[in-house]
Amino acid sequence: MGMDWKDMLGQMRDSLPEGEPEPTPAAEKTPVREKRKEKLSMSMEKKGRGGKTATIIFGFEGSDEEVAAVATRLKQRLGIGGSSRGGEILLQGDVREKAKPILKELGYKV
Repeated sequence: MGMDWKDMLGQMRDSLPEGEPEPTPAAEKTPVREKRKEKLSMSMEKKGRGGKTATIIFGFEGSDEEVAAVATRLKQRLGIGGSSRGGEILLQGDVREKAKPILKELGYKV
């Protein structure tokens, strides 16, 4: 009789080329910013949100991708929801005091 599927698979495994090396995971997805003179402002709003509070962070000079990366980092660290658009970050709830040290850690003046 011929070879069974296990023998054929064993032969194929030996003849396959080596794969690409595993990529090393980056320490942080969002790089920590160098100190900039960019000053951010924060405000708390209730209007138009059904009585729920929201923290708005504005004054970003970077690209929308940078703002989105900072928003993602803040939302993950604070465990809350939010969004970013038009150079602003909206976070659910009044988290001004909790967000301030994280933004300073990222290199922003608040």
